[in-house]
Amino acid sequence: MKLTTKLMSAAASVAMLTGATGAMADGHGLTVGYFLEWPMPFEYAKVNGTYDEALGAPVTWVSFDTGTAMSAAMASGDVDISVSQGVPPFVVAASAGQDLQILDVAVSYSDNDNCVVSSGLEIDKDSAGELAGKKVAVPLGTAAHYGFLSQMNHFGVDVASMSVVDMAPAEGAAALAQGDVDMACGWGGGLRRMLESGNVLLTGAEKEALGILVFDVTSAPAAYVAENAEVVAKFLKVTADANAMWADEANQAKMLPVIAKDAGMDEDATKSTLAGFSFPSIDEQLGEKWLGGGAQSFMKGVADVFVGAKSIDAALDSYSATVNTGPLEAASKM
Repeated sequence: MKLTTKLMSAAASVAMLTGATGAMADGHGLTVGYFLEWPMPFEYAKVNGTYDEALGAPVTWVSFDTGTAMSAAMASGDVDISVSQGVPPFVVAASAGQDLQILDVAVSYSDNDNCVVSSGLEIDKDSAGELAGKKVAVPLGTAAHYGFLSQMNHFGVDVASMSVVDMAPAEGAAALAQGDVDMACGWGGGLRRMLESGNVLLTGAEKEALGILVFDVTSAPAAYVAENAEVVAKFLKVTADANAMWADEANQAKMLPVIAKDAGMDEDATKSTLAGFSFPSIDEQLGEKWLGGGAQSFMKGVADVFVGAKSIDAALDSYSATVNTGPLEAASKM
């Protein structure tokens, strides 16, 4: 297996970079990372300038293909905040020494992140052992990577016997369609295209039953948060308000086309994707299941899986210090 050196190298590179304090402190606005083909309610506020108005400064939005790229951009100071960064890439960066903090739970999902086996192989959960020796496209250090390792562990497939190729979801989908790989893992639009060429091994519900959770967070460099606490709180408040707005079905008809256009998707695909998403309220996020302890324990589990797979050198003793609920608590009082 060829993934170990590349992921460790990426983590080491991130660790050597130092996060800048961010542009907002200089009065030049805020730069935020997000994903295309990953529709979320915040995009309605993004398009309508709600963030700009709330923060009193322009927000620059930069799209990324993976959460690992977000970590690198935050480390270099090119991005101040990342929305919907996967927990695994966050854990990889934090484990390597990057001083990042989780600020909220952006979205919870299980069916929108998975691995797809080529239909030509006719392999399902009852014959998953046949994946030994096969070639798989996986975006390393991401939620999809963690899910892949966890599923292979569940099925007793030795990942070392497989040829693992680092590919973003869109690339993985193309490789699967062309027959260049036997399985591909990913999310969003990439996953939807993968499903045109194959089948999943486990449904979202089946993964959750095994403890394979899938959720994303809003993250930022600790230094930026410390120097811009009020800005961060206002940002989180706008996001929470957009989530609450979407939760009221009466608003969805007007929000859907705006979100779809911003995500670069058609409305049907956007509606289908959002149906598989859950956006916890601030109160829910601050509860024990999420930022009150659950997320910290889950991160430790993710890190231990990566260590066991020799994808990272070591895990932190605890990930409690990587969660900062201060801005979210402040947002709840706004």
